[in-house]
Amino acid sequence: MTLGKLPEWTLEAYDPKTDTVKKMIVPRDLGKGFTLIFFYPADFTFVCPTELADLSRRKADFEKMGLSVVVASTDTVFTHKAWIEAEELLHGFDYLMAADHNGSFSRALGIYDDSSGQARRAALIVDPDGVIRVHYEVESNIGRSAGEILRLAKALKFVRENPGTACPASWDEGQGTLFPGMKLVGHVGSNMKKTPP
Repeated sequence: MTLGKLPEWTLEAYDPKTDTVKKMIVPRDLGKGFTLIFFYPADFTFVCPTELADLSRRKADFEKMGLSVVVASTDTVFTHKAWIEAEELLHGFDYLMAADHNGSFSRALGIYDDSSGQARRAALIVDPDGVIRVHYEVESNIGRSAGEILRLAKALKFVRENPGTACPASWDEGQGTLFPGMKLVGHVGSNMKKTPP
């Protein structure tokens, strides 16, 4: 999987808010801001509901920074609905749930696992221009952190809105940033700048 333009794709999606199925065209229907496309291996599994519950807990933070969220797996929209209704951790979960049932979208993105027939545990952050800027993937038995995904999205938004800046390791809002150039070479520590107002 390489960073770059998100391919156009049509998917069915289950909307838990309205209990309906809709067609969505990626990236056209993702909205105008940053979008997280959160792939997980399968419904009715073990680590996956903990991750989706973690995303749900961060909903207000995602909305505040303008990050929309779509979760996706190779399950059907019907399985998505049944899982949401059965799994206690997912009561109240209301993000759109895309169904890549034949794995074609996952394959196009390079995140399909042929041995399991499932998408790998990958999170993609797509910018307002439809370009994948973050590909964050972990081994199938390890859950991801919604807090770290939020931090990465904030950093992406910051450098987009402040051209010429860079965010150092573990950067979060309000912390010092970098202004790369020859004068900074060898003097990074003494030249960390506070975020512009």
